[in-house]
Amino acid sequence: MENIIVFAPHPDDDIIGCGGSIARQLQQGNKVSIVYLTSGDAGSLKHIKRRMVQIREEEARKAAALLGVSELFFFRNPDGYLEFKRDNLVKIITLIREKRPIAVYIPHSKDRVRDHRVTHELVLEACHRAAGPWFQECEGQPWSVGNIFGYEVWAPLQEPAYVEDISEFMEVKLDALRLHRSQLEEIRYDEAIMGLNRYRGIMTGEGDYCECFELLRANISIKRGVL
Repeated sequence: MENIIVFAPHPDDDIIGCGGSIARQLQQGNKVSIVYLTSGDAGSLKHIKRRMVQIREEEARKAAALLGVSELFFFRNPDGYLEFKRDNLVKIITLIREKRPIAVYIPHSKDRVRDHRVTHELVLEACHRAAGPWFQECEGQPWSVGNIFGYEVWAPLQEPAYVEDISEFMEVKLDALRLHRSQLEEIRYDEAIMGLNRYRGIMTGEGDYCECFELLRANISIKRGVL
């Protein structure tokens, strides 16, 4: 069993970008942890921020549980104001050294949403620092993450480097995404991602539905569907 960490700027980004891959990792016997950098408190005008945190974290728990993920971390940075700062780096580095993941998933580098790009930068830097014998304020022994995948949310990748066939997991991915009811009230992300994953499947020829990724690090051999 290997450890996998998915870093999501907001609850639902994990399901949108790599929900099928999460399900496949679990099927293969790996353990998946999900880290939410913010709790999505800016995700609606219907509720005050404190209530939105409660709603979105509960939606995240239900969606993750449907996939089979039980270990979630909520960093509770302010939604829309995520910062590349010391506290966030220390927490991510410490978590990487503790969990010693073979792979991490983050938003890809060209995503259009600022919180997504900051998440990308934070985790890439944390992976670099976690591998070295520095930064004694971070607990644990050095650990080098073998694979870093950049997933799609708000901006499709122009040149995907890795394709995962998620055909057998597409239904559960959509079911999990639809548990984020507060977000689907305004924008039908479920229909959008179903269309994107179908497009990826057809155009890559890898399956009926596929998730595509930017491959930011590959230190070990990768086979389709197997780390």
